[in-house]
Amino acid sequence: MVKKIALEEHALCPSLAEYWHPTVADVPAVVRDRLLDALTDFGDRRLASMDRAGIAKSVIGIAGPGVQVETDTARAIAKAKASNDFLATEVAKQPSRYAGFAHLPLQDAAAAADELQRCVEQLNFRGAMVNGHTLGRYLDDAAYAPFWERAAALNTWIYLHPADPVATMPSLAGTYGLKRATWEWGVETGTHALRLVFGGVFDRHPGARLMLGHLGETLPYLLWRLDSRAQLYGVKLPQPPSFYIKRNIAVTTSGMCSAEPLACALAALGNDRVCFASDHPFEDAGEAGHFLDAVALPEEVRVAVASGNAATLLGLS
Repeated sequence: MVKKIALEEHALCPSLAEYWHPTVADVPAVVRDRLLDALTDFGDRRLASMDRAGIAKSVIGIAGPGVQVETDTARAIAKAKASNDFLATEVAKQPSRYAGFAHLPLQDAAAAADELQRCVEQLNFRGAMVNGHTLGRYLDDAAYAPFWERAAALNTWIYLHPADPVATMPSLAGTYGLKRATWEWGVETGTHALRLVFGGVFDRHPGARLMLGHLGETLPYLLWRLDSRAQLYGVKLPQPPSFYIKRNIAVTTSGMCSAEPLACALAALGNDRVCFASDHPFEDAGEAGHFLDAVALPEEVRVAVASGNAATLLGLS
């Protein structure tokens, strides 16, 4: 079993449960209660799950949507700060096993930048986990320029995690099983990332760094197509979209225990841009860990994906 560092591992502090519960209102109560129990556990059960998967360290982020759906900006700022202090306290109990991602009040770009800096410099967090849009505003909005400037200056990662879109895609209306994690979230999150690329965020902020789960939300599969259509439609960027995706974006294996997309991500982005994640507790950490242990890879690539890339990119050990 190869040593692993996991980068999309979820938790929930009590003060943010009010935002999480509506997202699982249609989930059977027994499943909802099991997830809540796992999300709020930082002790033996979480550690045992990590051990079964060979995870030496988990970088923990707050389960979405969190304060990003809060309409009162002052309340969002206060609750984000409190949740980060809560997470830092839990990480400090197991510093060799846990690290943290900041939770940010993106209603206010300057406040989000300040909180990111506090979390990185004072709490030793490894970046931030952002749960999609914030009240319908995406991260390519011009108002977020100060946020990206600060994130780039801090040389830290922004992990873009799926969230429900502002409205369900019309093509999904009346379907069963295609919404949310099956298909909708991937389209939503991949589109969000492409807004940053095509909107020139990574050109204006070359040091900005974005991380995507699910082996890149299909983007590695589409690099040639994105470049070709950008040229066809006269997209005004100094470099083709694939340049920014390869330079500014890294991906994780969360929720993708399949050899074919892993091979595509490695080939498209490079062996140094793919990291391990289990998506605990929404996916089975043991399944994710055993997949990476068994999938056909050169051993040096397996080690890089399992822990080496995360150690280098996020400064972890």
